[in-house]
Amino acid sequence: MPSLVKKKRQNEAVTAYLFLLPFLIVYAAFLVYPFFKGVWISLYDWDLLKVAINPDAKEFIGLKNYVRLFWGRSMEWSAFERPLLQLLSLGVLIFALWRWSRRAASRQSTILLVVISLAFWFMFGWAPGEEGRWFNRRFWPTVSNTVFFVALTVPSVTLVALVLAAALNRETKAMAIFRTVFFLSQVLSVTVVTLIWQIMFSPTQGMIANITETFGGTPIAWLVEPGFAMATLVIATVWWSIGIAMILFLAGLQEISTEIFEAAKLDNASAIQTFFYITIPNMTRTITLVAVLQIILHFQIFGQAHLMTNGGPNDQTQVLVRFIYQTAFRDSDLGKASAMALFLFVIMASFSALQFVVRGNANE
Repeated sequence: MPSLVKKKRQNEAVTAYLFLLPFLIVYAAFLVYPFFKGVWISLYDWDLLKVAINPDAKEFIGLKNYVRLFWGRSMEWSAFERPLLQLLSLGVLIFALWRWSRRAASRQSTILLVVISLAFWFMFGWAPGEEGRWFNRRFWPTVSNTVFFVALTVPSVTLVALVLAAALNRETKAMAIFRTVFFLSQVLSVTVVTLIWQIMFSPTQGMIANITETFGGTPIAWLVEPGFAMATLVIATVWWSIGIAMILFLAGLQEISTEIFEAAKLDNASAIQTFFYITIPNMTRTITLVAVLQIILHFQIFGQAHLMTNGGPNDQTQVLVRFIYQTAFRDSDLGKASAMALFLFVIMASFSALQFVVRGNANE
């Protein structure tokens, strides 16, 4: 009898692997192999055009691509070299420790968040000293632009989506229509989104320019002004991204017992008091999950910067994925582009690990 049970389990395992085999083949061919191929290419001086003509034109240079990107001459470190980004990292560190002290987060997620925030604080503290220079002068400003964009976009999307979800968390036809309306932007392609907001921000025919002129002001050339170009990307992205975040928050709100809200009504709690003292405390895990997902998503920004501002003015909206794209296909430096892509992968892997920790905590 035990042998029959064992044989049955083996047959079930073989059947399961056979069903998984097509997926594993596709996964290995299109994800695993390209990843290790990219790591291998990053170790070479790989001119895309030359290697396309002559496969032996590449030259092994080891870690030189990484040195050229991440380092420079006469490097010095300061605790506040880039105050905004480093203070933001320290703020995340303090927030993580505060949540842990209130037993609102597990030790694993706190440790991971502390490590990530300290890594960012340390990374952005390096800069060339006197008579020094970066080996690649555009790389770190591009990373700073990307981090700055994420730091503006993620809290905005999270806050707006949470407020909308709380306001629309009612089972009425009107609320259902409003939920559909706010989610519609999510289904649009990046090309359509950027076209809409290019028209909106146009200094000659845009709606914002018309409103400004109506009140006697002078229209701003948002997309080419150094102080406003990044704001246009943030506004367009927030408008585009609130749909999925709102749906996730609505799902989280459905898990909160209605008895809690009914008890708040009996105690004459206002809508604002209910939001801050009931909704937010019961949504901390969902808020953390949405924030992590948004960070992973928006670190990969490309279309908005490429189509709306073309990385300008003066590289102020140049972002990491666009820089990788230009390095690989405009400059034909595939080795350096692969090194940058691996750097981006490390960032994504760090926040993905945080996402898995948050999910594990939510299931406990």
